[in-house]
Amino acid sequence: MKRVLLFAFSIAMISTGLLAWKKTPPPPAPAAEEIHWITSIDELQAKMQASPRKVYIDMYTDWCGWCKKMDATTFQNPDLIKYMNNNFYAVRFNAESKDVIHFQGKEYTFNPQFKANTLAVELMKGNLSYPTAIIMMENFANPQAVPGYMTVPQLETILSYLGDGMYKHKAWDAYQKEYKPRWDRGAAVDMTPPAGH
Repeated sequence: MKRVLLFAFSIAMISTGLLAWKKTPPPPAPAAEEIHWITSIDELQAKMQASPRKVYIDMYTDWCGWCKKMDATTFQNPDLIKYMNNNFYAVRFNAESKDVIHFQGKEYTFNPQFKANTLAVELMKGNLSYPTAIIMMENFANPQAVPGYMTVPQLETILSYLGDGMYKHKAWDAYQKEYKPRWDRGAAVDMTPPAGH
């Protein structure tokens, strides 16, 4: 009788363990690699002081359809993500921010005339267009504004020209003509304007 009870008890324990095992959800999949976006100018300045590197600022607005499309396509490319994270400080900046921003010893505020923060106005030289990439060399030198939606090959050419230091040896026009994209292009991007644009 003891053996029968012990056997029944063992079966019950194994069954309970199997049921519990089946109900336990699988561990979450590792998160896909993402661009390590910096969300404040203060954080950017602290990082630059500790370890200078080139800067990529994604100038966007909340209502910009092309900004959202670039987030969902270009900025999801694994090769672009890896290159950006290794070579640039990547910053997201809402051009319409009403925050008071201190950058390079100057104060920037919201300007109702432009409907934008004066930092955005200055970096885009008054040509407000979204999205716009602002690319700077180490220590915020030589800011360049590149307006508009960019595909992976377009952004790859620009980032590699600056990130690999090719600008020191070759003119942009020559580099652009002979450059062969190396990054995976992923699926073709639908260039239909987002709704409302």
